[in-house]
Amino acid sequence: MKGAWVPHDTRDEIVDYVAKWKERTELPAKQLVRWIGIGASKFHDWKQRYGKVNEHNALVPRDHWLEPWEKLAMVAFHSEHPTEGYRRLTYLMMDQNVVAASPATVYRVLKQHGCFERWNGQKTGKGTGFQQPLKPHEHWHCDISYVNVCGTFYYLISVLDGCSRYLVHWELRESMTEADVEITLQRAKEAFPTATPRIITDNGPQFIAKDFKEFIRISGMTHVKTSPYYPQSNGKIERWHQTIKQDCIRPHVPLSLEEARQLVGRFIEDYNHRRLHSAIGYVTPADKLAGREQAIFDERDRKLAEARVRRAQKRRQEREDATAA
Repeated sequence: MKGAWVPHDTRDEIVDYVAKWKERTELPAKQLVRWIGIGASKFHDWKQRYGKVNEHNALVPRDHWLEPWEKLAMVAFHSEHPTEGYRRLTYLMMDQNVVAASPATVYRVLKQHGCFERWNGQKTGKGTGFQQPLKPHEHWHCDISYVNVCGTFYYLISVLDGCSRYLVHWELRESMTEADVEITLQRAKEAFPTATPRIITDNGPQFIAKDFKEFIRISGMTHVKTSPYYPQSNGKIERWHQTIKQDCIRPHVPLSLEEARQLVGRFIEDYNHRRLHSAIGYVTPADKLAGREQAIFDERDRKLAEARVRRAQKRRQEREDATAA
């Protein structure tokens, strides 16, 4: 009988049996219990629960548990934005007043519903040993990437702010000479005339030219070159070029240089002002550049707190209704 489940009516009969024969034989109850083959602690527990039915050991609903409609809303929102990661979905849903929940909760719900597949990414040393900028316009990352338009290669020159990830300026040009880079940086400087950033580039021939060094000096900026043959050391701009090719150029296949420029321009407008960036707390680069990120974080915290209070009140009301019934 040890370790076995016993119905409550049988359990009560055993308690009555021991009490009956204890009175008749004047033997101690623990001796009778030992002869029956029941542990003393189990018998004592049965006495405490005498007359009560067995209850299940399932989890009791908690106030912070999601409601069914919230889970369905998460799954539906993911189906509308299938290419977004669960963290970006979390803050998109929060900002759009769909569901307020933590990223871990969103991940768990989506995983339970089979919304994404296993993905194993290799860890890199990106950012190791690099002192990140603390405010906008401290670091501007500049690099050149090839763009294939109907078999012809053009050159996307980008200037990215290291703190906010804001695309300060870009040019899609037919050549990538030192003069092309200077024009791009000069126009970026004209957009923010008071900025005196440190320009971070690789060791391309455009960036080690004597004229480029003179341009940097006259513009009031400084220049730092990354380690040779190690593109990860300029990983922010490398990641940006990977993003624009993956999400903009390749899916839409522009047929001319002008069409490619329009396509890139629209994508960068969305990237700067609407797309939530994972590296800066899932706010837009424009918000980070303008210093609005803390207000957004505070508003999200407020919505999370209100959602928790609302769920707790609803659970409490359901318990009161069940008790009253």
